Amino acid sequence: MNGHLPSPDEPGDRLAEVQYCMPPALEAFHDMYVKAYLNYAHTMLGDKDAALAVVRRCFSHLALNWARVMRQESPEAYAWALLKVRVDTHLRLAGLDPQLVETAAFQRTAAAVLESVRCQFAVMETALGLYTAIASLPERQYDTIVLLYVLGYPSDKVASIMGVERDTVRSHRRLARRRIAKKLGLPLYAVADEKKD
Repeated sequence: MNGHLPSPDEPGDRLAEVQYCMPPALEAFHDMYVKAYLNYAHTMLGDKDAALAVVRRCFSHLALNWARVMRQESPEAYAWALLKVRVDTHLRLAGLDPQLVETAAFQRTAAAVLESVRCQFAVMETALGLYTAIASLPERQYDTIVLLYVLGYPSDKVASIMGVERDTVRSHRRLARRRIAKKLGLPLYAVADEKKD
C-alpha cells in the first residue's frame, strides 16, 4: 500500500501511507475490517487521530507477522485481541487515565444501549446505573454490546469482527443484557432478547 493520506470520508483507505507490502489475503482482511477497527478504536479513545494511529500500528503488526497470524486458529480473533491491546497501549503511552477514558466510552456505550432498549429500561431515573452495569460486563460481553449497539453492526458482522461464531455473539448479548437487568434490579422479562440481525 502506498499513496497519500485520504480524506476522513474514506476510512478504508486511511492507511494508504503505511509503507509495506501487504499480502493479498491481508489486503482483503484490511478491506473487510478496517472500518470496524477504526470505529471501535474511536469509540474507546474518543479521538479520531488516535484511533487512526492505533489501527495503523495494528495493521503494521499484522503485515509483519502475517504468516504467523494465518496459522492462528482464528486470525480474526487474533487481530481483534491485538487491536484491544493496541488501544490499551496507546492509552498508557499517552499518559491518559484509563479510568477517565473508559468512563467516556462507557457513557457513549450506555447512551446507545439505553436508546436501543428505551422501553425496556424506562423505569430508570438516571443513566448512572446503566453506566455502572455496562462497566462491570466481562470483556467479550462489553465488546459485543459496543459493536452491536454503539457501532450498529449486525450479529453476523460482529461475529466476523471478533472471530467467533454468530451464536456466540447472541449468547454474549443475551448474557450482557441479563447482567445489566440484574445489576439494575429489573425483571428478566424486561430484557427479552430481540433479533439484532
